[in-house]
Amino acid sequence: MTETKKIATRDSYGSALVELGKEHDNIVVLDADLANATKTIMFRKEFPERHIDCGIAEGNMMGVAAGLAAAGMVPFASSFAMFAAGRAFEQIRNSIGYPRLNVKIGATHAGISVGEDGASHQCNEDIALMRSIPGMVVINPADATEARAAVRAAYEYEGPVYLRFGRLAIPVFNDPENYTFEIGKGKVLREGSDVTIIATGLEVYQSLQAAELLAADGIDAMVVNIHTIKPIDRELVVAAAKKTGKVVTVEEHSVIGGLGSAVCEVLAEEYPVKVKRIGVQDVFGESGPALELLKKYRLDGQGIYEQVKEYVK
Repeated sequence: MTETKKIATRDSYGSALVELGKEHDNIVVLDADLANATKTIMFRKEFPERHIDCGIAEGNMMGVAAGLAAAGMVPFASSFAMFAAGRAFEQIRNSIGYPRLNVKIGATHAGISVGEDGASHQCNEDIALMRSIPGMVVINPADATEARAAVRAAYEYEGPVYLRFGRLAIPVFNDPENYTFEIGKGKVLREGSDVTIIATGLEVYQSLQAAELLAADGIDAMVVNIHTIKPIDRELVVAAAKKTGKVVTVEEHSVIGGLGSAVCEVLAEEYPVKVKRIGVQDVFGESGPALELLKKYRLDGQGIYEQVKEYVK
């Protein structure tokens, strides 16, 4: 594939908040002493009166966000995925999910691509956690263009939304001029007849690379981008499975409870086929350069290609 510019989805989170802040004065951005890393510092510079640093107290931040939402504001509560989904799970469940308040959670630094920060910060469980909360929308954008559109869609949606962003700069392959985003609707990026690769987040581009390698071996792979894990596009998942008869899921997340589990649940109920789940295989991450970690855990294009080829053959 032709190399494109690379932008981290967390950067799009920051810039999208600024764009929305100029349009809507009911947006408030909260952070937990990580504004530089989550990129909400962009919003703070433009609208300091609408940015609240809650300090290293993520549970309290979610409570503040709940209160603001109850008062009619639209809060975006921001932190690393490990702290937002992990440390503050109880407050999100009970104070945001249970009353179904209009809070948006911007979780950056998700997955093993956090890199050198190691296992304590590499949250590979957040999708599973957030997916388990009734009524929670879970979005994992594939590039900067999709991330910007997802933030806007989250604002326009009435109810709690979990947005997952990454630290690593990744290729921007969606055209910002023509791209459209709809919560709960996936996208077919490549047609194919031999196997369906359903991917999310940064693994979408890697899956497209894998599909090109598979094509050179005579394997025609369909590639589907599922940016909304919940509600998942059931119709598209089933149609893709029916077309190829073989399904592979790819995610920078544990294979337990994330995209792979969501796809398997749909297919088990509506069109049972064998599914191979590519992701973090029930292990913790480790410290190292992000790209080297993706390679070691076989989550780069080459690793996906090898696993899909073995599965198909």
